[in-house]
Amino acid sequence: METIIFRLIALLALALLAGCQNVQTTSGGAVGVERSQYMFLGVSAAEIEQQYAKSYQDLLIKAEEKNLLDYESKNAERVDTISERLIKQAPVFRADAANWNWQIALIKDDTINANCGPGGKIIVYTGIIEKLQLTDDELAAVIGHEIAHALREHSREAISKAYPINVASQIGSLLGYANEVELVNLGVGLLMTLPNSRQNENEADLIGLELAARAGYNPNAAVTLWQKMAAKAGGAPLEFLSTHPSSENRINNLQAVIPKVLPLYQRANKH
Repeated sequence: METIIFRLIALLALALLAGCQNVQTTSGGAVGVERSQYMFLGVSAAEIEQQYAKSYQDLLIKAEEKNLLDYESKNAERVDTISERLIKQAPVFRADAANWNWQIALIKDDTINANCGPGGKIIVYTGIIEKLQLTDDELAAVIGHEIAHALREHSREAISKAYPINVASQIGSLLGYANEVELVNLGVGLLMTLPNSRQNENEADLIGLELAARAGYNPNAAVTLWQKMAAKAGGAPLEFLSTHPSSENRINNLQAVIPKVLPLYQRANKH
């Protein structure tokens, strides 16, 4: 009986995966990010953008209420200027990005983080600028990386991968196989989700590198950025169980690609 149940769950997951479409969200650029992505047809980009836009506005409202939104500082000016220069380069990778409703926010918080959600909703936390003492070039590497995630629709891709698994898990739980399903989920996570997450991070690194170079920011700053990150972390977690590449591998990958984008930087308007 258990074998039959697990076969039914597996068949259902495969059927749902069959409802995915092979898409190319961006052009490859000079860095050559050419991987096709499987997107579940039941999860539209418009729906995800709409939902994220609401969450983004809710976050800004709460930050405003706590007087945490930074509009006027020197760092706020830097974030705006750098983001706008990077945004102008986004259509190189996908033309429709020129019509996105881009928004930029700097939040006063010690968190070492930044994000660009679906549809171009950028958040930078003051902690990443101040604690790492980022130069403009390094800040461009951070924001460019986050913009690249949005251009590649990595959030939608992750949801597309998780959807069939979640449905199968719910059915298995209803049939009384919760523990077994949890074990299956762990295996799927290790074999599929985590490697793809590291792949997505690498794609964001490469596209972000090119965005920064085209916008007139030194691509070598991506290396010093991750050197600072590694020093601040005091060591990196094991790469095998991490959703991010180790700092050492990340730096090596970036150094290998920098020669491809240096000519773009050298030709770019630096203002």
